[in-house]
Amino acid sequence: MLGKKPKMVLIDLDGTLVDSVPDLAFCVDAMMARLDLPPHGERKVRDWVGNGVERLVRRALTGQLEGEPDEALFQRAYPIFLELYAENTAQRSRLYPGVREGLDYLKAKGYALGCVTNKAAQFTEPLLKALGIYDRFAILISGDTLPRKKPDPLPLLHAAEFFRVAPSEALMVGDSVSDVKAARAAGFHIVCMSYGYNHGSDIRLADPDGVIDSLAELRGLLERAA
Repeated sequence: MLGKKPKMVLIDLDGTLVDSVPDLAFCVDAMMARLDLPPHGERKVRDWVGNGVERLVRRALTGQLEGEPDEALFQRAYPIFLELYAENTAQRSRLYPGVREGLDYLKAKGYALGCVTNKAAQFTEPLLKALGIYDRFAILISGDTLPRKKPDPLPLLHAAEFFRVAPSEALMVGDSVSDVKAARAAGFHIVCMSYGYNHGSDIRLADPDGVIDSLAELRGLLERAA
């Protein structure tokens, strides 16, 4: 649970605000078809997302979470995926239930709000705009905004500096062990969504400060904090 009410809230994108797997899975299978390789389907792709599209493509080519594909094959595949995803960033992706309500509450209460994701900026901004929540965030930190991305604490600390908020007064909301690691390393509190993309593992095993089923439930956590 949260012991202290934060002054800043940073929120992850994929698996937290947005279910982007339908678009990602479509692009993975279309890429595989162009390479004359068998498709994987949405269920497998759902376990592979969360570390950026380059890592996703490598996982698709090996068919597993870890391991590296043939580099020549990757160099063929990656531009195909980027082309496909540029055209399908928000065709099938949807906000999770409770996201708009949660963001409305945070905005109404005057929390400093930022979005921190490992997704590249070329995909992040169009997705947030297409789903109508781009203007909710005073800062947007994508996977290629800074030299390092989550689970490194740099993106979180960069946002804290931007808002002039101490890490101890900051909250990260995410869905994966990467979010938990980044928050702990940065000295943030961390609340995770029970749904999301954590490679098939229960996020409770990562021991976040709280787990909620909807962003709308953040209101109760924050109002109970001191």
